[in-house]
Amino acid sequence: MAIREEQVDHVAKLAKLSFSEDELHQFTEQLGEIIDMFETLEEVDTTDVALTSNITDEINVIREDKAVKGTSRDALMKNAPESENGFIKVPAIIDDKEGGA
Repeated sequence: MAIREEQVDHVAKLAKLSFSEDELHQFTEQLGEIIDMFETLEEVDTTDVALTSNITDEINVIREDKAVKGTSRDALMKNAPESENGFIKVPAIIDDKEGGA
């Protein structure tokens, strides 16, 4: 399956990314190679291969969930470059400009 630069450019715009012509060409080639790899995997006959949902006999090896005392807000805020009303102030990443969310 070939992927076109127009498709890559469309997805980039949806993600609010912009690429130079060289970058767009490079990403299109790379995505094409990835798609080709998946198409190669589709050719593998897995008819008699048993379904694998877990490759080990281990069952939920996770730590016990225990509440622990965290770091004080004042100590954390000392590392924040900018704060307001006790919260860390960050630039907006979602807005209504340029047809965004």
